[in-house]
Amino acid sequence: MPESILRFENVTVAFDGTPAIEELSFEILKGEARIIMGAAASGKTVILKTALGLLRPDSGRVFLFGEDITDRKERQLFDIRARAGILFQEGALFDSLTIEENVAYPLVNQKMVKCPPQEVRPRVERALTFVELEHTLDKVPSELSGGMRRRVGIARANITQPDLVLYDSPTAGLDPITANNIMTLIVKERDMRHATTIIVTQRLQDGQILAQYSYNPATDSLDRVPGEIEGIGFLVMKEGRLVFEGSAKQLRETRDPYISKFVLRH
Repeated sequence: MPESILRFENVTVAFDGTPAIEELSFEILKGEARIIMGAAASGKTVILKTALGLLRPDSGRVFLFGEDITDRKERQLFDIRARAGILFQEGALFDSLTIEENVAYPLVNQKMVKCPPQEVRPRVERALTFVELEHTLDKVPSELSGGMRRRVGIARANITQPDLVLYDSPTAGLDPITANNIMTLIVKERDMRHATTIIVTQRLQDGQILAQYSYNPATDSLDRVPGEIEGIGFLVMKEGRLVFEGSAKQLRETRDPYISKFVLRH
């Protein structure tokens, strides 16, 4: 049976007594992908932070790479977090660092990542070439457009070739063409490395691309697949509660009024 990468068991996370996510349960296996959708403040980003132990559940259990991380202290999470990469909202690059230094950050600051100093720059160059930004090594984030900063964030999230990659609103605020280019890079990364992928988004198009397209190395482009790719699922959140879990086809066929209003219209 495939390895369990992430599992929530009846997880509740509350702020000042108000649940941000409530009694949430789901599991994602190695090589699968999940698209987490919902209106603003529905708990989507809280799920990602809880998955990495950045937030601690008030109740329930969280298992990451098969290990119960619910009660682990911060220093006990370093090793297991090194197996995951994350693209924060809007890239979250360090303004005072060059693009090279930003992308290299996980390589030189995570103790569990064994990268000899002489290999850091070549790996950064390869990562930036992957997102077609190899010419930006010496620039700083303020010199790049929003879409370019997001692509740098993708390079940084994947620089250690993590087993799990989490993308928090990777296309938010971008024009449709740039947003689709970002999703193309995410699908390409998923298919070339078979990485387990979780995306938080409010754009149904993002989920459809992930579920219905695969990367073709011969043409360096995405191909529409017949039906849907196996192992791709949608989670829809409403006010901290999971109100839908299923495939893209099941999502399209649902008659739930909340999903129709806040998900299918985007």
